[in-house]
Amino acid sequence: MAEHHEEHQHEHMNIPKYVGIFVILVAGTILTYVTAQWDLDGTLFAGANTLLALLIAFTKMTFVMLFFMHVYWSPKLIWLSAVASFFWLAIMFAYTMQDYLTRGSGVFTT
Repeated sequence: MAEHHEEHQHEHMNIPKYVGIFVILVAGTILTYVTAQWDLDGTLFAGANTLLALLIAFTKMTFVMLFFMHVYWSPKLIWLSAVASFFWLAIMFAYTMQDYLTRGSGVFTT
């Protein structure tokens, strides 16, 4: 049974696909660096640079999880735990942003 499962896994991912995902991840890293050089906070809104960096990081995290961790071909229970982890991350970001946005001006603001 385990041998059949390994053969099934290798049908989905091969070296060119791994290299393609790797290239996407490297491009995301370069894009993060390039966008960090721009001052989007002054032109768009405060926190635009952070939001863009988090969106790129979220995209890269999704590729790693789906393909390198083989969640894409996993049973539904694994998918459920992956989606639940994203939901929990969203809750943690929501609480963090609620705290950040409701602070008065103080020592740490510029």
